[in-house]
Amino acid sequence: MARRKRGAIRSPRRLRRDLWVGFKPYGAGETKPNHYAEIVRTVWENRRNLRYAWRILRRGVCDGCALGVAGFHDWTISGVHLCTTRLNLLRVNTMDAADPDRFADVDSLRRLDGKELRDLGRLAHPMVRHRGEPGFRRATWNEALDLVAAAITRAGPDRFGLYLTARGLTNETYYVAQKVVRFLGSPNIDNAARVCHAPSTTTLKEAIGVGATTISYTDLIDTDLVVLFGSNVANAQPVVMKYLYLARKRGARVAVVNPLREPGLERYWVPSNVESALFGTRMADEFFSVHTGGDIAFLNGVLKVLVADGGLDRDFVATHTAGFDDLVAELGRDSFDDLERASGTSRADMTRFAQMYASAGRAVLVWSMGITQHEHGSDNVRAIVNLALARGNVGRQGAGLMPVRGHSGVQGGAEMGAYATALPGGIPVDAANAGTLSATWGFEVPDRPGLNAAEMMEAAGRGDLDILYSSGGNFLD
Repeated sequence: MARRKRGAIRSPRRLRRDLWVGFKPYGAGETKPNHYAEIVRTVWENRRNLRYAWRILRRGVCDGCALGVAGFHDWTISGVHLCTTRLNLLRVNTMDAADPDRFADVDSLRRLDGKELRDLGRLAHPMVRHRGEPGFRRATWNEALDLVAAAITRAGPDRFGLYLTARGLTNETYYVAQKVVRFLGSPNIDNAARVCHAPSTTTLKEAIGVGATTISYTDLIDTDLVVLFGSNVANAQPVVMKYLYLARKRGARVAVVNPLREPGLERYWVPSNVESALFGTRMADEFFSVHTGGDIAFLNGVLKVLVADGGLDRDFVATHTAGFDDLVAELGRDSFDDLERASGTSRADMTRFAQMYASAGRAVLVWSMGITQHEHGSDNVRAIVNLALARGNVGRQGAGLMPVRGHSGVQGGAEMGAYATALPGGIPVDAANAGTLSATWGFEVPDRPGLNAAEMMEAAGRGDLDILYSSGGNFLD
């Protein structure tokens, strides 16, 4: 049975003076993104195509965070989405085509930075440059396609790879790209998503069967407790702050586990809400300052407290988990003295967090690349998952696991199989899965994992890769 689409969730009308920072309209004098100034700048930049720009904002999808304008069963906030990332990228969608003659001299282009190069305009036509030539010349599509096809044919499948960006590409693009590469016999395909959140994808699949968030926006708004691990959403994913603000207004508490006490998580001015824009909002109730790399020790300490104090959801653990007794035995081998040294926090902090977590009926655990970009990134994610399962905070409303992605196409790239190690649906590359797809697609799919982005660069340096087809990515930036 289809779920009924919910209307937009409104902010409670009751003022929350206890959350106010003070009367400082839009954080005047604070160092922070100035949304209103960005809006004025964006209007000026797009003044020649304002109607088209407004159409994109009203009916399009954000190039930064992938937030659309409608269609979700739990569409939560009405109005046009205007995060700073979307404003900064809007001009890329509305700008005119570049003058092809501008690319005739590469030396003149070397003096321009990335933004200045983008400001030259869109590439509306294929541009070709052969070795030894001073710059690019305009080519026909037939010439460009013939050049690419001939080069791939000469190179062969093992000396050819494709890399895609994780921002601004659609699921259809990811799907077609990986299918074409495999049709050509090459297993070498990768995208930026794997680099950012591979530990999340791998660990979540092992633990719960799906390498994705378990919640919707309504769960984030309706929860009792939000915990942010290694995630500064105020700067990296500012759209989340609007939802976090609604959660605060509805009574949720917010805790932050991070080496730094991020100012944007202490106080924030949500520009689209009058109360928050004028008075600011105290976002976090509690900060737990762990050492860099100390997350596992801190979380293990919290679990030890929950076990000792009876804070586990025993029914959920018995029904929906496996190996929990082994985890408890493993925790018993760690002393609190060792956990304090490794985490950089005290036993009192671990106890305070455990009590706060146990008292929350529902909790959403959020993490980002401060957790995954470590040598032990998968173990970090596993510790967070264990904490959620210990209290039954998976699979029910207002509770769950939320890895915050960095770009709009990250989840799509993973699900569409644009990985060297995964096929569509996120299934691993092996003989059985490749055989099934070969029968479905009508051509032989490579049955071995290919080179990832870093391995492609290393192969090119050794002279073992002749062609790197890059779509949207810029390794220099």
